[in-house]
Amino acid sequence: MSINTKKLSSPKVGVVSLGCPKALVDSERIMTQLRSEGYQFTDTHQNADVVIVNTCGFLDSAKEESLASIGQAMKDNGRVIVTGCMGAEPEQITAKYPNILAVTGPHQYEQVVEAVHDAVPPAHDPFVDLVPEGGLKLTPRHYAYLKISEGCNNRCTFCIIPHLRGDLVSRPIHHVMFEAEKLVNAGVKELLVISQDTSAYGIDTKYAEYPWKGARRKTKFLDLCEALGDLGVWVRLHYVYPYPHVDEVIPLMAEGKILPYLDIPFQHASPKVLKAMRRPGNQEKTLERIKAWRDICPDLTLRSTFIVGFPGETEEDFEELLEWMQEAQIDRAGAFKYENVEGAPSRELDGHVPEEVKQERYERFMEIQRQISEDKLQAKIGQTISVMIDETDGEGGADARSMGDAPEIDGKVLLRDAQGVKAGDVVKVTVEDADDYDLYACLSSDT
Repeated sequence: MSINTKKLSSPKVGVVSLGCPKALVDSERIMTQLRSEGYQFTDTHQNADVVIVNTCGFLDSAKEESLASIGQAMKDNGRVIVTGCMGAEPEQITAKYPNILAVTGPHQYEQVVEAVHDAVPPAHDPFVDLVPEGGLKLTPRHYAYLKISEGCNNRCTFCIIPHLRGDLVSRPIHHVMFEAEKLVNAGVKELLVISQDTSAYGIDTKYAEYPWKGARRKTKFLDLCEALGDLGVWVRLHYVYPYPHVDEVIPLMAEGKILPYLDIPFQHASPKVLKAMRRPGNQEKTLERIKAWRDICPDLTLRSTFIVGFPGETEEDFEELLEWMQEAQIDRAGAFKYENVEGAPSRELDGHVPEEVKQERYERFMEIQRQISEDKLQAKIGQTISVMIDETDGEGGADARSMGDAPEIDGKVLLRDAQGVKAGDVVKVTVEDADDYDLYACLSSDT
């Protein structure tokens, strides 16, 4: 049998990955395992021998999207395996689609692979079916998500993640670093550190120590940041709960070891609302910490998310949030209108806010954030900054990101006359103009 015949006969799998970057990493791990066993992947349901749908169940709207994706896969193919957060409550899926081949919960990689084996056995040839050193990725080659833990120990009233994914389980630091090093060796130029609660890393292991590169490192937030900072690539921190020890990583940002970027989901500013959410409630102290962080690292970019229309939120509470935003000057912020998610304790709270009020508050919040973003970006005109190239158009134009821009969720730096650059390059550019969320620039003479 020829190599070409062998490849054509290999089973084909379709993959739909929904939800957050943590789910994306799960999909990548599943794909990497299947690819190592000889499976091929296809972009169309019709050409697949089986379709995997990795679901999101965080919000009701996400569940609806997941069910719609499952329905489309069933219609187009009929042989569907479901995994991810919605799989933690399989009856939601099987009630609507009883002919699903299998349903597994979040981060149950082995069960997903076994279900694929049952549906279509592998046809593996180790001389033909090779896996890249960094595994298979759904992201561009030059950046990758690095998941450091599963689950969460917090019990925010609006969130069902602990119910879906369990309590915090941190990966040993040498396992994380081994994966990070493999990714860098495979050409990754930016590592995006993710988990449900990144700054809680290692608490469940009592900060267990492991050998790494001739020294012993603790499974701990600061130790991880220090070790990642030695790899010589951009390191971006996401989903950082604002514990006091977060202060310790700011000097690493000022030194250029990790990116001056913190993604902290503050959620609100009213102490009353934060208490109902079971979140930290002293936002005045948080403002003091933000000021201290910026004193140490003036280039720090803060990204955050907020919920408007939480049960019991009054107009006074919302005005307090807007005032806090003006004072905190959060660089990148998004808002969600509260959703009454099935199974969340917040469903039982009094004072649910009408949808039209939620919408009105959402629009007011986003207008405040637009103004903050516009002012901050206008101040960058004339500056020379470092950017990473994401994509080129072949005609001299390129899409790039600054150190303050995470892929997919933040703004872009749009370049002109950028001939000769390629994805993954880090170059110096001079900012020429700005709008509400994006910068416009050209290559600097320093590049």
